[in-house]
Amino acid sequence: MPVIKILLLTFQIISGLAIIGLVLLQKGKGSETGAGLGGGASATLFGATGASNFLSRTTAIFATIFFTTTLGLTYHDGNKHGKNLNLLAEIKKTEQTNKNSSTTNTNPINNIPKN
Repeated sequence: MPVIKILLLTFQIISGLAIIGLVLLQKGKGSETGAGLGGGASATLFGATGASNFLSRTTAIFATIFFTTTLGLTYHDGNKHGKNLNLLAEIKKTEQTNKNSSTTNTNPINNIPKN
């Protein structure tokens, strides 16, 4: 396995787990946890706005890393061994092959098997 693929997979797994953890740490918009999570004392660690802005920004950073690594893995796997992933070119090639090997009966209704 190439080194770049191992690095991309490693970053993707780490960022995915970080997103899961950060989303679970955030509280919902309507919930007031109060003393359950330390009351107002937890706001002093992250500033006046509390941990919500810090957690939201960190989640956005890890989400960007996750999507970037996903695109990198897709690009890496799609371009190995010089594969052409052009779907339209494949469709045209298939249509051309079908035209060249067409039977005398070109009506699709006549190609339906009869029981």
